[in-house]
Amino acid sequence: MTASASPQAAALAPVPSIVTDILDRLSLIPIIKSALEQIKKDETLTIEDQISLTEVEAPPFHEEARAEYFARQLKELGLKNVRIDGIGNVIGVRPGNGNGPRLVLGAHLDTVFPKGTNVKVRRENGILYAPGISDDARGLTVLLEVLRTLNAFDIKTEGDLLFIATVGEEGNGDLRGSKHLFAAGEEHIDGFISVDGADVGVLLHGSTGSRRFRVTFSGPGGHSWSNFGIPNANHALGRAIAKIADLQVSESPKTTFSVGTVQGGSSINAIPAKAQLELDTRSINNDELNKLVERILPIFEEACEAENKRWNATEETKIKLSIEPIGHRPAGDQQNDSPILLAARASMNHLGIALTTYGCASTDQNVALSLGIPATTLGGGGKEGYNHSLKEWYDPTDSYLGPQLTFLSALALVGLEAETLPLLPKRK
Repeated sequence: MTASASPQAAALAPVPSIVTDILDRLSLIPIIKSALEQIKKDETLTIEDQISLTEVEAPPFHEEARAEYFARQLKELGLKNVRIDGIGNVIGVRPGNGNGPRLVLGAHLDTVFPKGTNVKVRRENGILYAPGISDDARGLTVLLEVLRTLNAFDIKTEGDLLFIATVGEEGNGDLRGSKHLFAAGEEHIDGFISVDGADVGVLLHGSTGSRRFRVTFSGPGGHSWSNFGIPNANHALGRAIAKIADLQVSESPKTTFSVGTVQGGSSINAIPAKAQLELDTRSINNDELNKLVERILPIFEEACEAENKRWNATEETKIKLSIEPIGHRPAGDQQNDSPILLAARASMNHLGIALTTYGCASTDQNVALSLGIPATTLGGGGKEGYNHSLKEWYDPTDSYLGPQLTFLSALALVGLEAETLPLLPKRK
C-alpha cells in the first residue's frame, strides 16, 4: 500500500464527544486496560508469528499453503467456524451477542514474489529482512494478536468480528479475494478494516480506483530494408503514446495515467510484427476514471488507422489492434464523519498516535467503499522499507501500537457488551 499524503490531516474537525466518550469509557474498564497492556507484552510473540507467516510462501494466485496455515492459527486461537471460501479467502467469525453490527478485520495473504523465492527471515541489528516480511505478513499478524487478546480476556462484544485473510490483493490479483467476498454475499458486512502497511500514523478515507489494459499492435513484420513500406507495429504504438502523453486530466479529484510497460520487436533490422504496452489509469472518483478511459481507448484505434493509412496498407500488411482489460479496482470515498474514521481517529488519540497522513490508496478496502460500506485501512505498527523487493525489511520498534489500534477501533465500532454501544450502524 502506498498512500498519498493529504493536508486534510491537519485541517480535520475534532472528533465529536459522542465518539471520544466511548474511548474514554473503554479506557477506564479494567479488563480493557489489561488487554492493551498484554498486547504490548506480547510484542515478542507477535514478531514470531510474523516470521512464521512470512516463511510460508504465498506467490501470486497460489496462496493455498499460507491460507491453510492461517486457518489453523485461527482455530488454535479459539475460532470454531473457520473456513476457506470458494476463491481461497480464509474466514472466521467471532460472534457477538447478536445485537450489533458485523465488522471485518482483514489482511491479505498474497505477496508479489514468484514461487521459489527465498522467504527465510534474517535478523540483523534488530531488523527483520525477507520478501513479504511486512506486506502483508504484518497485517495477518495483527489479526492473530487481536483475536488472541479478545479470547485471553474473554471479551464479549455486541457485534460480530469477522477475521478474514484475502487472496489476490496485490498487482494482477486485482482484489479478487475482496471482490468475491462481497459478490458471493455469504457474510453480511457492515464495516471493513484492512490492516496493510506498517505506519500507524496513516489513515485512509478513500480508495484509489484503477483500470488497466494490455494493448497489442500486430502485423506481418519483415526486413527493415527489403520490406520497407509496410506498417510498423512499434510506430503505431509510438503514435498512441505520443497522444496519450499530451492529455490533460482532472487535478481534483486526482486522476492519473501512465504507460507502464512497452515491448516490441526482435531485432534492429526487422520491422516488428508485434508491439505491446500496459496502461494504468487511476482516480479517486469512478466517474472521472471512466471518462479518462473513454478518452484514451479511441486513441489506440486512431493510432492503428494512422499507421495503416501512412503506408497504404493492404489487408495482408495492415496492423491490427487488440485491447485486453487486465485490472479494475473500483474507487470510493466517504465523509470525514464516517463512524469507522472517527473510531480510528479517537483510538489513535487515545494511544498517542499522531495522524500524519489522511489520504487515499488502493487496498482491499476499495470494494467495500465502492459499495457504500464504511471502510478504512490501518497500519500494523513498526516501520518498513523496500516493500515488493527482495530487500524488504521490517523494524519492530513500537510495533505493539498496530494491534492496539486495531483492537480499540474494533471495540468502539462493534461495542463492548453491557458497556458501550456500537458506533458502527447496521446496514439493511
